[in-house]
Amino acid sequence: MVRQLAERVRDELLQRVRHPAQYIGGEVNQLPRSGDWAAAEIRVAIAFPDTYAIGMSHLGCQILYWLCNHTPGVCAERVFCPWVDAEEVMRARGIPLFTWDTRQPVRSADLLAVTLQYELIFTNVLNLLDLAGIPLRSAERGDDDPLVIAGGPQADNPEPLAEFLDLVVIGDGEHSLAQILDAVREYKRGGVRRREMIPLLARRFPWIYAPNLYEATYHQNGTLAALRPTVAGIPEQIERCHTPDFETSPFPTRPLIPWVPAVHDRIALEIMRGCPNLCRFCHAGYTKRPLRLRSVDRVLELAEEAYWATGYDEISLLSLSTSDYPQLTELAGRLNERFAPRRVNISFPSLRVDRMLQNIPALGSAVRKAGLTIAVEAAADDMRRALKKRVSDGDLLDGVRAAYAAGWRRVKLYFMAGFPGERPEDIDGIYELAYRISQERRAVDKPPAEVTAAVGWLVPKPFTPLQWAAQPRAEYFQEVRQRLLRLKRDRRSAVHIQTHRPERSVLEAVLARGDRRLGGVIHEAWRRGARFDGWEDCFQYERWLEAFSATGVDPAFYAHRERALAELLPWDHIGQHLSRKFVEEACRDLQALLAASRTVLHESPRP
Repeated sequence: MVRQLAERVRDELLQRVRHPAQYIGGEVNQLPRSGDWAAAEIRVAIAFPDTYAIGMSHLGCQILYWLCNHTPGVCAERVFCPWVDAEEVMRARGIPLFTWDTRQPVRSADLLAVTLQYELIFTNVLNLLDLAGIPLRSAERGDDDPLVIAGGPQADNPEPLAEFLDLVVIGDGEHSLAQILDAVREYKRGGVRRREMIPLLARRFPWIYAPNLYEATYHQNGTLAALRPTVAGIPEQIERCHTPDFETSPFPTRPLIPWVPAVHDRIALEIMRGCPNLCRFCHAGYTKRPLRLRSVDRVLELAEEAYWATGYDEISLLSLSTSDYPQLTELAGRLNERFAPRRVNISFPSLRVDRMLQNIPALGSAVRKAGLTIAVEAAADDMRRALKKRVSDGDLLDGVRAAYAAGWRRVKLYFMAGFPGERPEDIDGIYELAYRISQERRAVDKPPAEVTAAVGWLVPKPFTPLQWAAQPRAEYFQEVRQRLLRLKRDRRSAVHIQTHRPERSVLEAVLARGDRRLGGVIHEAWRRGARFDGWEDCFQYERWLEAFSATGVDPAFYAHRERALAELLPWDHIGQHLSRKFVEEACRDLQALLAASRTVLHESPRP
């Protein structure tokens, strides 16, 4: 059967799709070989529900793939979401979803481990299940179907996908997956049927959530009244898993090298997990705690092994805020000393904008100067203070001036619009600050720098002080965009304005803070053809509006409604390192800081 499936993929699929190289498997450093899947005691399909180019850039999936395949008796293979042309061929010819490594039917896995990286892949999750021949809803699956386990950032509020998931892992994946593999091995040897493992795992591990073993009730006004277990022995409150030893936790020293260009073609080294800054809009900052570090020696060891296994010419130092790594100066210096002679670039994709930025240019690789990427978020100092962005315009200008002197020529600035208390001058300030940063290169006797101001639309996230805030409507974001473009037209410069469709951010806000009543909406949108909603050329908001209408769900209830602090939120049963009381106090503090310098609170004035 496996051989026949491999032949069908080769003969019927690859010849009929664009970029067939993304489906062929067999990449350098692939771990499973022919026969490993059949011989394994536990078979795991590691699924990233987006394209191959994005999934192959995701470090988390590479870590889980490495961990599984270095666990005795376990075989893990990868699966991605086929692009629309491949899906059409697979459905027309009855080709089931297969693993990339050795062409195994995904349905033959014991575990289907799905990474929920962002909200707009929810319909892709349903598409993966359907293409694999796995019933969409957990309640309809049998013992011959894999256990569908989700993890990742969006698993922190899994309620919109509750009816489609068997189990959800809250927190870090390395430690949790290792323990799940041990438990499943024990249960299989004991003759436990697959569906019977769901409550057993939910009782055994405090960080596992089995959403279909809970029942939600609602008030007449539509808000959540309660979420209670329906099975004895499973917890009302789910804890968060933390990898106990980040220094020596599993890490892919021989990462897979994609056949086609990926979003990030480079060695990715996670040097720090968590962030000390607690910016008030940042979901990761509030949930990826406590702060954990890898030593300089360990990072150098991983970099050396990955270099010889891949030949990449760039090493990227990953964390939520790389410039907060305490030994960054030593690390960058030692990396440059070792890798600059090999013409390997060292990149810093996440820089905090304060006085430390002045030191970053000297730490970068002597081989070439990539563009600086800086998350500014807000243009005004008082708004940044309210958001806990520890930066002033003076720090920023000093930092980019030092970067220009060291040879940098391009800067990308990330901003957001839609914060509570936002004023017209905050929008104007985005362009003005980008213009000043561009002109600052003249201070080192160079032409103005090429500066891109990428402006995103605020999506209030669970577990942050903004989780109670109303998101402005799409019309507001459209007016912000037009205002910025007018400013650019009026002043010819090297500043570029970059935005995306605000309807996508509205949908993100609905799904980010949704409850399990959205399951019907997601299913209806998928049934109407919603796929790859994070891709501009695939996103059709009309499908979602039709799905909301067909299911009787008002998206404004989830996106544009301000919540009371006393309201029970759909994710309140998910634990975190910081208490809800702490987050509430941060919300009140944010309101107080804005009230001290602004006259507008909790509404978005027209720019």
